[in-house]
Amino acid sequence: MAQTDSVIDAWRKSARCEAHNCVEVAERTDEVAIRNSAVPDDELAFARPVWAAFISGVRAGQFDLR
Repeated sequence: MAQTDSVIDAWRKSARCEAHNCVEVAERTDEVAIRNSAVPDDELAFARPVWAAFISGVRAGQFDLR
C-alpha cells in the first residue's frame, strides 16, 4: 500500500520508547500497520479484526512467558 502524508503523520510509538529502534503503529481505514522505527520503509499491515484479536490476547496474558 502506498503511504500518504496523512498515514506518515499518523505513526506513533510508546512514550516509553527511549531508543531509535521502536515499534510504531499507524491506524488506517481498514487496517492497522506496524513498523520498526529504525526501518521505516518496511511495514506489516493487519485487518482491524485481526489486530483487535491480537491486542485482546495481549491484554489477557495469552503471550506472557511462563
